[in-house]
Amino acid sequence: MSEHPSTSRAGSVGRRGFLTGAAAVAAAAATPALAQAASASTSAAASRPNILLIVTDDQPKHTDWALPQTIDWLGAHGVTFTHGHSATPLCAPSRSSVFSGRHAHHHGVRNNAASHSLDQSTTVQRHLKQAGYRTGLFGKYLNSWTLEDNPPHFEEWALLQPAFNAARWNIDGTVQELPGYTTNIIKNKTLAFLDKAATDTRPWFAYVTPYASHEPNTPAPKYAETPVPPWNGRPSVPEADRSDKPAYIRNGTATLADAQELRTRQLRSLLSVDDAVAAIREKLTALGQLENTLVIFTGDNGYTWADHGWLKKSVPYSPAHEVPFYLSWPAGGLASGTTDGRIVANIDIAPTILDAAGIPRPAGQDGQSLLGAASRDHLLVQWWKQGTGGTGPKTWASYVAKDKQYTEYYDLHTDATGAVSGTGQVAFREYYDLVSDPYQLRNLLHQATPAQEQALGIPALAAQLAADRAG
Repeated sequence: MSEHPSTSRAGSVGRRGFLTGAAAVAAAAATPALAQAASASTSAAASRPNILLIVTDDQPKHTDWALPQTIDWLGAHGVTFTHGHSATPLCAPSRSSVFSGRHAHHHGVRNNAASHSLDQSTTVQRHLKQAGYRTGLFGKYLNSWTLEDNPPHFEEWALLQPAFNAARWNIDGTVQELPGYTTNIIKNKTLAFLDKAATDTRPWFAYVTPYASHEPNTPAPKYAETPVPPWNGRPSVPEADRSDKPAYIRNGTATLADAQELRTRQLRSLLSVDDAVAAIREKLTALGQLENTLVIFTGDNGYTWADHGWLKKSVPYSPAHEVPFYLSWPAGGLASGTTDGRIVANIDIAPTILDAAGIPRPAGQDGQSLLGAASRDHLLVQWWKQGTGGTGPKTWASYVAKDKQYTEYYDLHTDATGAVSGTGQVAFREYYDLVSDPYQLRNLLHQATPAQEQALGIPALAAQLAADRAG
C-alpha cells in the first residue's frame, strides 16, 4: 500500500457507457465524456456488478489532501461529481436517504433520534438481498439505532457504536467490545467479507461507513502528528458583517483558529479511511473483481469551517450540504477519469445501485439514476429542528441551484419520532447569487423591497420550494 504524499493529486472522472440516446442528451447538460461513453459496449456490464458503497461521516469538500489513494482510484478511474450534495445535512436523515432514495420528508427520519421510523422495506439493501445479493454492513449504521438490534436485510455486519478506539460492536448478532482503531477494524471486516467471493459466486453489496471525520476526529496513532497543509480560511471565515443573517448566525462565535484545529483533526482521521480504500482496491484486484464492481464514495453531509461563525453542520450554507462524490464502474464504461457537472445528491445513490443491478426502481423514490441522462436544475435541501429548545437554526428548506440559493426558515419542530408540529410560518429568508457571491456573504433579501424581490424572481422560487416540500 502506498504512503500518503505530502500534496494531493487531482483526479478527474467519467461515466457509464450504455443508454446511447440518453447519453447524447446528457452530453449537452453535463460533460462531453457522455458522448464518448455512449459508444461503449453494453456486453461488458451484462453480469450483475458487485456494489461497494463507502459513506464517510461529516466529511466536507476540500479534504482531497487526505485521500490521494482514493482519488487515484475513483477520481482517475471513474467519475468525479463536482456538485454533490446531501439532501439533509444531518447524519441519520442523510443515511436514510442513501438507503431509500427518498427525501427525509418522505422516509420520515427527520432527525437523529428517529432512525427507527425508516421503513426498512424501502431500502436498497432489502432490494439487493431479495435479488440474490450477499449483503454486508461495516461501520456506522443509523444514529439512535439500538446496538443490540440487528440491521435488517444485511447477511453479515460489524455494526459500530460510534467511537474511534475500543468501541462496542454488534458483530453478526453478538454485542462485544473490540480493542483497536475502528477504521482499521472496519477495513479488516470488509476485506474478510470480500474474501468470501472466492468461493461464493453471488454478487455482493458492501456498505462501508467509517466514523471519520466526525468529532472528535481522532486520528490513528501513526497519523496523530502528521503535518497538514496550511489553510487560512475563505471569505466567509470570518464574515465581517452578519447583520443580514438569521439570529443564530449573527451570534456565532467560531473563529478561524477553531476551524484550523478542526480541519487538522478531520484530515488526519481521513488518512486511515484512505488506507482502507486502498486496501479494498488491492483486494478487489487480487480477486479479479475490480472491473465489475460499482463503487460509490461520498460523505453523509458536509461541515462548516467557521463559515459565518458556525463550526457545525445542519445549516443551509454550501459547506454544510456539499459533499465529495465519486463513482467508478469499469465494466459499465465508467473508468476513464472525467468530471460530471450535474447536481447530484445522496437520494440518487439507491436508484443508481438498483439501475446497475438491473432491479426495477420501486415507487416512491425521489432520486434518479446517475447512470443515465437525467439531470435537475435545482435540488431541495432541508433540515428540521428537534424540540423547541436551544439556540441553533430553526427548521429550514432551501432551493439550491448552481447559480442561486433561496432558503426559508419556519416555525416548525420535530419530536423524537420525526413527527412535525408548529405553525409553519416563515420566520426568515435568504437569497444568494452564487455566481457573484459564492461564499454567501450578501443576503439579497435583507431589507429588499417587494419590487426588488420580484426582480430577483423570489415569488417563483418560493412557489417552487413549496411544491418541492409538498411533493
